[in-house]
Amino acid sequence: MSTEPNNPVLLKASFNPIIRAYIIFYVSMVLLSTIVGIPLMIIWLLGVGKWYSRHYFDKLECELTHHTLRFKKGILLQIEKTIPLENIQDMTFIEGPLLRHFNLCILKIETAGQSHHNSNEMKLVGINDAPAFRAAVLGQRQKLAEKKTTVDPTVVLTEIRESLLRVEDLLKMLNKK
Repeated sequence: MSTEPNNPVLLKASFNPIIRAYIIFYVSMVLLSTIVGIPLMIIWLLGVGKWYSRHYFDKLECELTHHTLRFKKGILLQIEKTIPLENIQDMTFIEGPLLRHFNLCILKIETAGQSHHNSNEMKLVGINDAPAFRAAVLGQRQKLAEKKTTVDPTVVLTEIRESLLRVEDLLKMLNKK
């Protein structure tokens, strides 16, 4: 993923390679749960699953910049999401029995303005040291929020002075009429 020069990458997430085995097992269980999926599961387990999971893992990218969180995944259907840090409301860890078995977790990012279809939601599966990554994202979001609330008094005074000069000019024009 390319970044703009004024928005450099602060942290690039790494993903646990065990996610490949998780993908193979998860898809196998989904295919096994349907009658039509059973023959497809055989094909999946004979090599298609290994190929897919390896390429899927190779395409995973996640970057934290000064202002955004970017995520990219997919082989046939590539998805790239960019979330402004100020829109992030919460970051939640999700662990189920299958994820725990593979020593993985999902880091779910909830954003402001979420619709009912969760289109503004991002789920990151298998990030190495997910708690540290979460802390880095929330820390950068906090820095950004503090920066926006901090106002330079000289800028405010300059704006007030310019405004007063404009008012003075308007009063002079009114007095001439």
